[in-house]
Amino acid sequence: MEISNASLLDESTACAEAMTMALNISKNNDKMRFIVSNNDIYGVLVQYPTMNGAINDYTSLCSTAKDNDIKFICCTDLLACCVITPPGEFGCDIVVGSSQRFGVPMGYGGPYAAFLATKKEFMRKMPGRIIGVSKDTRNKPALRMALQTREQHIRREKATSNICTAQALLANVAAAYGIW
Repeated sequence: MEISNASLLDESTACAEAMTMALNISKNNDKMRFIVSNNDIYGVLVQYPTMNGAINDYTSLCSTAKDNDIKFICCTDLLACCVITPPGEFGCDIVVGSSQRFGVPMGYGGPYAAFLATKKEFMRKMPGRIIGVSKDTRNKPALRMALQTREQHIRREKATSNICTAQALLANVAAAYGIW
């Protein structure tokens, strides 16, 4: 995927945020259902690999969703994506998941840092904060906050999320584990 946010509260919150994001980027705001068998669908959420470890090929389902202006969301396992086709390669609009398997010890059910990744065209509808790279006064690379979309920072009606909790420490643990 082109852009990612890596400190959402947990995987289920990331799924809920992705579903809200899909509704916000849907061109037809009359669609109010997520997974139903009629024409009111604005998004589809699949698990990849499944709960039982099956690796389904969602390429045709994703293509069908795109043909019908339905956003395709995939909840995935980061570690599994090292050896299976990553969801972005079969056309997902939004990818979510947990970084728990990247060195974060079991914690009696959480919390675990979740991630949400999407295409650049949907960046302004992402929940949370986006950190960008800029240049400082000495012309050296510097990190800066490029976008904040939580309601404590901007007007409530413009906010994409009201979740105030971030899991930055756990996201950093997972990043260090991935680098190691």
